[in-house]
Amino acid sequence: MKLSVLVNEGPYTHQASDSAYLFTKAALEKGHEIFRVFFYHDGVYNGTRLMVPPQDDRHIQKRWSELAEKHKLDLVVCIAAAQRRGLLDENEAKRQGKDANNIAPGFRISGLGQLIEAGIQAERLVAFGD
Repeated sequence: MKLSVLVNEGPYTHQASDSAYLFTKAALEKGHEIFRVFFYHDGVYNGTRLMVPPQDDRHIQKRWSELAEKHKLDLVVCIAAAQRRGLLDENEAKRQGKDANNIAPGFRISGLGQLIEAGIQAERLVAFGD
């Protein structure tokens, strides 16, 4: 089955981020295809490379980055939600006149059209968080 995943909650806020990751990982292990994982609203915080959890805690961003690298996942962060929350890739930082970027490896910034396409291309769009 071809699936897409929508993550609307930030890491360490609610269970949604962990649940989305565990769902995605389990689906891949069962042989399902993940068309795209789209991060929206506070979910964009999953894609910051500046996250530094305590050493004995789970590192949610690192988990997503490693899963994306292993399975060639398309991790998309909504550009409007990201800009409002100060999450920028190199191109957006330059375009906005900022001196730094903070997007994590494996993530990319794009528009809501990517969410629409994810819903159209997948057999199921599974949402986590409000």
